[in-house]
Amino acid sequence: MKVLQFTIPVAHDSAVIVQEDIMPHFYTHLHRHNEAQLIWIKEGEGTLVVDNHLYAFKANDVYLLGANQPHLFKSNPEYFVENSGLQIQALMIFFDPNGKLTPLLDLPEMQVLKSFLHQQQAGFKVPSKHNELIISRMLAVQQAKNQELMISFLQLLNSLYLTSSKAEPLAAIRSSQFSENEGIRIANIFNYIMQHYERLITLEEVAEQAHMTPQAFCRYFKKHTRQTFVSFLNEMRINEACKKLTSGRYESIATAAYTCGFNSVTNFNRVFKAVKGESPKAYLEHYFSNFG
Repeated sequence: MKVLQFTIPVAHDSAVIVQEDIMPHFYTHLHRHNEAQLIWIKEGEGTLVVDNHLYAFKANDVYLLGANQPHLFKSNPEYFVENSGLQIQALMIFFDPNGKLTPLLDLPEMQVLKSFLHQQQAGFKVPSKHNELIISRMLAVQQAKNQELMISFLQLLNSLYLTSSKAEPLAAIRSSQFSENEGIRIANIFNYIMQHYERLITLEEVAEQAHMTPQAFCRYFKKHTRQTFVSFLNEMRINEACKKLTSGRYESIATAAYTCGFNSVTNFNRVFKAVKGESPKAYLEHYFSNFG
């Protein structure tokens, strides 16, 4: 079986790389690359895994991911159904602050933006009220060439800097910097959990996937993610439950709970409140109140 890389090379011969993807679903494996990545989700829904944190993403969300930050845009299950008619579409801008852009960022006049990029290595989601501005800047970069592309890119960076003060980091504390082999192992663990969260998953089962004893696996997982296996699994399940509850396609909270791997509504309510800070009912009331 082919072993997938954890650090994925971004094919380019430029300092700023613009890429637009239209596919049935996003790339299915946790990975990283040397470049920072600004991504506008034009179409598609799912879960963003970044470092050891989970976020639901949807159309028109915009994220900045730091250089070498492990991440995965996991499309919802319905995107993998044959002939579903669904697709994802995303506009991405890649750039390496420590690569070909280094001479530019080392200029005295660029120290504010250089410091901004250094401080945002944990990534952030662009506040929705600023999406229109950032998207327009991204489109300007996509449409420009040669020196005009660099001018548009600097305007984009400046807008990100000006709008980032209210943004919450995607990872408050960056998890351990993985070696390539560690990254592959962690990616395999994450992928296995994401593929099987809907049913009972035992510690022994996941440890076996990592070729470790349960005790060694617990130490390894906590060291590299700063979370226990159970807390990560619970966060994954609650994140999926939130998407199902807010979709309006489930008749009851209990139905969503059972389809996300919980064996009782009581346990689901307890874990939900521990993860989200409120009950499922209160969460839904706040969600639809804000949505309305």
